[in-house]
Amino acid sequence: MNSRERVRLALDHQEPDRVPFDLGGTGLTTIHLTAYANLRRHLGLPPSKTQVMAMAEQLAMVEEDVARRLETDLRLVLPGMPSGFHYVLRDEGAYEAYTDEWGIGWRKPKDGGFYYDMYHHPLAPADSLGDFKDYPFPDPLDEGRFRSLRADAEQAVANGKAVVLAGPCAGISEVYSWLRGYEGYYIDLAVHQDYVACMLDRMVEFKSAFWEKALQAVGDLVDVVIEADDLAGQQRPLLSPKTYRSLIKPRHQRLFSFIKDQAPVKLFFHSCGAVRPLLRDFIEAGIDILNPVQLSAAGMDPHELKREYGRDLVFWGGGVDTQRILDKGTPAEVKADVRRNIEALAPGGGFVFAAVHDIQADVPPENVMAMWQAWKEYGTY
Repeated sequence: MNSRERVRLALDHQEPDRVPFDLGGTGLTTIHLTAYANLRRHLGLPPSKTQVMAMAEQLAMVEEDVARRLETDLRLVLPGMPSGFHYVLRDEGAYEAYTDEWGIGWRKPKDGGFYYDMYHHPLAPADSLGDFKDYPFPDPLDEGRFRSLRADAEQAVANGKAVVLAGPCAGISEVYSWLRGYEGYYIDLAVHQDYVACMLDRMVEFKSAFWEKALQAVGDLVDVVIEADDLAGQQRPLLSPKTYRSLIKPRHQRLFSFIKDQAPVKLFFHSCGAVRPLLRDFIEAGIDILNPVQLSAAGMDPHELKREYGRDLVFWGGGVDTQRILDKGTPAEVKADVRRNIEALAPGGGFVFAAVHDIQADVPPENVMAMWQAWKEYGTY
């Protein structure tokens, strides 16, 4: 059984020979550049010019030598940069900064910074519906986004890997919140819902245009497509279920059904935090796969999630708690956590092993390998 066959069985809620393993198969299940360099040294692999998968989060594109060593089952296919756009780093005193293709400003402290944080929201001063209708979006059909998709997907299939295709940007409400700024975004949800509707509709149009062209090019090779919207915090959703159902869910439904009309793909949806009150809505909106399965958030007990939602959802993540254990625990504590989570989420298939979100910069390589060793030991059917 090769990786692609293994993943497809798991995604169809069947038990393959072992639980599929993911590190680097999505931008939500990879590893920070610092931790990745430490892991390569730990594995005795030479230094490399690692590709940055996500600029703001400084995430590594896991290379083939690491993927082989760790027996990963997924391969991520990333859209290219739009023609004529590249990141230009600016010196802003204590910070290194850049502006992305949406006009959002990001900066990272020069002294000890690991990530770029948002600091400029171009729609923060907007105060009329026209401001939102007229704000210039990037071109979703720019040829640069599609140039290497076919070759990258064919290479992954030739290597026996399941193919995961990333989208052109973050989620529809997420990008709006970044353009607007969080304060303005939450005010809009309460008192300017016409602004929200306008921007979400524009985001659905942008994404639909991209997905139509991308899946025309590689839909025959792709197993999973990625969508996302972070809609919950540590204790509860960030907005009421009523607001989600009235404003965001109909747009999710429209976008997700459009994607599935283009190709026979599974829809992977990332939303951090305590999302349990929204899970039935996510299922109705058309998601097949839930990530990251944040076990440390309220209501996210893996046994309960599997029992209540395991017939409808594949759990992709939830393998080890990155918030309290993977970075701070001992290797023995990491292994114990992995065993508990596999025992909860693996029965009957419908589980792809990955850490809860990306492995952060301060995670020691010994703990990454303890996670992997526990998956090897406990992840067979």
